[in-house]
Amino acid sequence: MIPHTDANDTELLQRMLAGDEEALTTLYRRRQGGIYRFVMQMCGSRVLAEDVTQEVFIVLIRDAQTFDPARGSLNSFLVGVARNLLLQRLRRERFYAPLEEDEAEQTPIYNSANVEPLEDLSRTEAIASLRAAVSALPTRYREVVVLCDLQEISYVEAAEVLGCAVGTVRSRLHRGRALLIEKLRPARKEQATSAAAKSTRCFA
Repeated sequence: MIPHTDANDTELLQRMLAGDEEALTTLYRRRQGGIYRFVMQMCGSRVLAEDVTQEVFIVLIRDAQTFDPARGSLNSFLVGVARNLLLQRLRRERFYAPLEEDEAEQTPIYNSANVEPLEDLSRTEAIASLRAAVSALPTRYREVVVLCDLQEISYVEAAEVLGCAVGTVRSRLHRGRALLIEKLRPARKEQATSAAAKSTRCFA
């Protein structure tokens, strides 16, 4: 038998169904990070993202036999479960929170070791603006932007997660990106003005 770390998701699932607890642990370690990031980028709440991520694996333990590899990958199945659980929680609790500042600090997107202070500040403000703009998108557009642009999964896999046609994913992504550009345009102007003012003060 090949090691757990070398087994693909479907093989691990089969081992899990046969009672192999280590297979479940390997699946969790392999997939929980992506699921957490998806939920976090969708709702902006670390607490809710943690809850939903845990619930996804509870569902997997309980309903693993419902997964059909002919309909898509296990990762698509798990992210789809996460999406459904999140939407249920949001509808039930009317819960929504802006992206938490400390989360941005804990998950740096770039290495600032060699970045000048003003550029560092500009990048930080740009990242915050992007996250806020993504969070403000209507759900159907936010989903495809998060999946395809932030999670970098294929159109086919995004279609599996959302239960729609690939053409629908492409159409929503095109519209979502256009909305994102519109939302970011005022923020970019404000950041450019702010950076220019700070630069002037530094050299005054």
